[in-house]
Amino acid sequence: MQAALQIKLHENPIDTVEDIFSRKSLAFERRGDGEIVVELEGKWDNMLLFFAWEEHLHCLHISCLMNINADIVNRGRIFELLALVNENLWLGHFSYWSEHQMPLFKHSVIIHDGETDFESKIDQVINIAVNECERMYPVFNAVLTQNISPEQALFPAKTFLQ
Repeated sequence: MQAALQIKLHENPIDTVEDIFSRKSLAFERRGDGEIVVELEGKWDNMLLFFAWEEHLHCLHISCLMNINADIVNRGRIFELLALVNENLWLGHFSYWSEHQMPLFKHSVIIHDGETDFESKIDQVINIAVNECERMYPVFNAVLTQNISPEQALFPAKTFLQ
């Protein structure tokens, strides 16, 4: 019976992601077999978590979009901030969605055949994505909406980045 459960989990990991959010009683939108989106209430604002399954790569991609509408679009400052923030991350990275002018956290997970603790791994990645976005929200908000330099915005968070 355990082997049958493992096969079901690995046929489509989006099903497992859906189960995680169902158990947490969170609303989600299933966008076909390979995608799911959930909106989470954050400390600063709501965040969108997006999951996409790439079967050929055996890879689950996770993005966490921070709801910060940029009033100031200074690409130089945005990319400087991304470089400063990303150089201290062990897992995932921050990016900037130019089309919507919003920052996001991205990470991908390779899923091996026969993996037994897939759900726990996905829960960890969700927690990492949400925690990183919560931690960096004030920094991104300061740079994107208040015209504060990346160094100034990062100053209070510097002790946590190292």
